[in-house]
Formats: sequence, C-alpha cells, structure tokens
Amino acid sequence: MATESLVLPEVSKRREIRRADSRRATRLLLGSSTTARTLAMIALVLMALIWLLPFAWALVTSFKTETDAASAATLWPASGWSLQAYINVLTKGDLPIWMLNSVITAVLVTAITLVVSAMAGYAFSRTMFRGRRIAFAITVASIMVPGQILIVPLFQQMLTFRMVDTYAGIILPQVVAPVMVFILKKFFDAIPQELLDAARVDGAGPWRTFSTIVVPLSKSILVAVAIFVFIGAWNNFLWPFIVVSDSSLMTIPVGIATVTETYGLQYARTMASAMLAALPLLVVFMLFQRQIVRGVATTGLGGQ
Repeated sequence: MATESLVLPEVSKRREIRRADSRRATRLLLGSSTTARTLAMIALVLMALIWLLPFAWALVTSFKTETDAASAATLWPASGWSLQAYINVLTKGDLPIWMLNSVITAVLVTAITLVVSAMAGYAFSRTMFRGRRIAFAITVASIMVPGQILIVPLFQQMLTFRMVDTYAGIILPQVVAPVMVFILKKFFDAIPQELLDAARVDGAGPWRTFSTIVVPLSKSILVAVAIFVFIGAWNNFLWPFIVVSDSSLMTIPVGIATVTETYGLQYARTMASAMLAALPLLVVFMLFQRQIVRGVATTGLGGQ
C-alpha cells in the first residue's frame, strides 16, 4: 500500500505534465485565441467528414444487393440490408487465398525492409568507411526516381532469376526503401554518442551496440516505419500485377481487379472485397496509432 501511495502521485504528475505540454503545443500552433482553435477544430471535422464519406458509401454499398447497388445512388438500400455480397466473396471467390498471399508478402516485405533499412541507416549514421558520403548521396538521390521507371529492368531481372510467379518475385523488389534508410539515418544521428562510446568501452562491438543500445532506443520510429512499409506493401498493385499471373499467388488488389475484369463490375461484391481488404489495415492502425503519431512526430527531427 505504501508503494502504491508513492507511485500514484508520480503517475498523476506525469499525466499533468503531458497535458500541459499538449496545451502548450496547441497554443504555439494556433495561438491563445479561442476563435482560432474553434475554427481549426471545425476545419478538421469537415476534412474528416470529407475523407470518411467515400468510406461510408463503400461500406453501405457492400451491404446492398447487386440490384440496389447498380440502381440510382441512394444511401439506404431499397430491398433491405444484405450479407450476400460478403457470402459470395468468401465462399465463391479466391479472396481468402488472396488475403493470405497479401499477409505473407506484406509481413515479409516489412520485416526484410526494416532490417535492411535499419542496418543501412546505422551504417550511414555511425560508421566511417570509404565512399560513405557518395553512397548516402546516391541513396538520397534514388528517392527522387519514380518506381515506375524500374518496372522493366526489375521484370527482366525476375525473368533471368526465374522468379516470375513466385513469392520471391513479389517480395524482393519491394524491400529496397531509400526513404526509410534516410528517415532512420536521421533518427540515429540524434542518439547521444556518449551512449555508444560507453558501450564500446564496456567491450561491445558494432553489432552488439546496434542490437542492445540503438534498437531499443529506436522502437517508436521502427514501429512507425514498419507500419508505413506494411501499408505500402499491402496496397501495392502495380508490381504484383506485373510479376504474377497465377491466380493462386495474387494479392488482394490484383485479385479484386481481376474479378472486376472477368465478371464485370459488381458494385456490392467489389465493395465487400474492398472492406475486407481494408480491415487488417484498420486493425493495425487502431492498435499502433500512438506509435505512428510518435514516430511521425520524431522522424528525423527530435530523436525523442
């Protein structure tokens, strides 16, 4: 009981400090005017409604019959709510296989990209080697290269290595993310050098320093980068569409487009597929929204 009596005031004090910091940041951004804060809140609400309106329309359409979905655009279905679109998608199509393929590819792309980008960012930030500046300049410059330009040479490479219609063909070209290397490098720059020197004095080598000092201090940015990479890999359409023709290896975006082209545009079924495809991303965002905001707030800026 004595311990609890000491801990609870400390927790309350920390919460008050966080609230004060939040209010201070709001005042710095909008000033002390109540009118300015009210107008900003109204603008944010309006933008949120504008963003949510298409999502709400797609959600309602997914619960309509195909007849109601193809008729005049109305908010409420004339024939009542129906789960037939979801039943057809889950039982008569390949959506479960496509979702499994998306999970496999997105998870592996995220894991490999995170490992490669973190090691590359740490190397650019804390190690000295010949050609380091040139290599980092090339990495930064490659951010400006549109990915569509690389489609033809990447596909030729996949043909040469016989990786067309394979998981490796989908995954490997997506694991190179120069922008993530740049973000992580800037974050690692903000880690105090004294911590790394202390680890070196204690006998830790580069790998141990990276795994036991740098990675634990970078959890927020690593989680944010992982979520951004996962979302990008999950929603990627162009590259899986080009490198995969086998329906059993298609991801969700490619599979939905294939169904639309084969059977014609079926609004209710397409919207049901889109809702099921978006569900994992919504779950990920709801679970890790605090880490996302914290990672974005400190990306390359504060290093907190």
